[in-house]
Amino acid sequence: MSAPFPAFELARKVADAVLYEGYLLYPYRASAAKNQARWQFGVLMPRRWSEHGPDEPWATQTECLLEPEEATTVRVLVRFLHVQAKSVEAVDVEAGTFHEVPALPVDGSELIPWDEAAEQEVAVEAPLRRLLAGEQATPFERPGGRRVEPVHSAAGKLAGRTVRRRWPVMGTVRLSAERLEGPYGLVRLRLVVENASAWHDPRADRAVALRHSLVAAHSLLGVDQGVFLSLLDPPEWAKPAAETCQNLRTWPVLIGEEGRRDAMLSSPIILYDHPTIAPESPGDLFDSTEIDEILTLRTMALTEDEKREARATDERAAAIIDRVDSMPPELLERLHGAVRYLKGVEGSDQGSEEGPGVAAQPRLAPEAPPELVPWWDPGADRTVSPETDGVVVAGVEVAKGSRVRLRPGQRRAYAQDMFLAGRLATVEAVFLDVDGNRHLAVTLDEDPAADLQRWHGRFLYFSPDEVEPL
Repeated sequence: MSAPFPAFELARKVADAVLYEGYLLYPYRASAAKNQARWQFGVLMPRRWSEHGPDEPWATQTECLLEPEEATTVRVLVRFLHVQAKSVEAVDVEAGTFHEVPALPVDGSELIPWDEAAEQEVAVEAPLRRLLAGEQATPFERPGGRRVEPVHSAAGKLAGRTVRRRWPVMGTVRLSAERLEGPYGLVRLRLVVENASAWHDPRADRAVALRHSLVAAHSLLGVDQGVFLSLLDPPEWAKPAAETCQNLRTWPVLIGEEGRRDAMLSSPIILYDHPTIAPESPGDLFDSTEIDEILTLRTMALTEDEKREARATDERAAAIIDRVDSMPPELLERLHGAVRYLKGVEGSDQGSEEGPGVAAQPRLAPEAPPELVPWWDPGADRTVSPETDGVVVAGVEVAKGSRVRLRPGQRRAYAQDMFLAGRLATVEAVFLDVDGNRHLAVTLDEDPAADLQRWHGRFLYFSPDEVEPL
């Protein structure tokens, strides 16, 4: 690519999360059961292995809609991981030779064998008029190689070496475009990414085949003139055209700042338009579907031996352990819940009474415009008030503060219900779900942690027909 494309630079952080999704999972140790079957997303196997082996693809196809201009240029950046095998060897000083070992201890830590990965990118660009004339195929190759690095102790004594080896990977990027019939001038853009590696061994284990594969493959598509249309929420006039797009093992979404339409991310993971990384996230944990706080707290709970093995597994795992071990309390507190939407509070104070060093809460408008209130927010329906709403049960009005006896119904599947039957509880709120059903949030009267549960807002929930008013 002749110059960095600004839209791609903005999208890289999200694309990197896709690239390393599942690279290494908690507890970040090579011996952990979770890390015995790796590379689950976006794997493009060698074609012959794929056709004669398990149901894993050798190609993906992305189709998306484009409103072009006269001189539109299409840019594509295909990204993937190239697996490399790391082995460790101890030195035999007397013989002057090296031999592979399952672990190499060095100064209280150790190195262990592990399959790492190197980031790879393939850039393609072409004028749209060229793609409308026919498919443009761009072959690429990433060569194999071997890299040896000596390992010394702190005293400078040679302890052994690491040997990293990669095998060649070849592929093809196919890009084409088709102008659609109709008055809107839409163009359907098609991107096909193939693994064209010649390697084939039908008896090979999957872990071996992965070394000849494109792992976590995904693509960024951009235009410097023109705009893409969302396939998730296309305008009404473009819905028939959007339904004709065939995406095989990819999920194209608009990427970049909200409102931008000059780039798309075609991901093997289902995303929404304009996905972002949570600003509270201090760093990658290789599991973007998880909650940072949970993984961080679990990592803190690892024993020193477990942390030592994680550090020995992979440099990126070592970075996670080091980051968690040195995380200041205020950064950890940021991970504990985040409000993505705030509705205004009438009479809110502009200042903060929390004292120095505590940021004042922003003053918001008394009411958010109705079109900005999410459908799932109670503020979308001002007739709903869990703190004051009630429901009639057996002729008795039940609301916050009412005491009830729990009678869990047979349709519930919660195993702990056998211990709740007949217990006394206090109603804390009456909720209305999106289907119009009422639910009672309660705390157990005999629960010594009831006040704590009430403070956290963590309740037990029952239908009105599962309680008996007292």
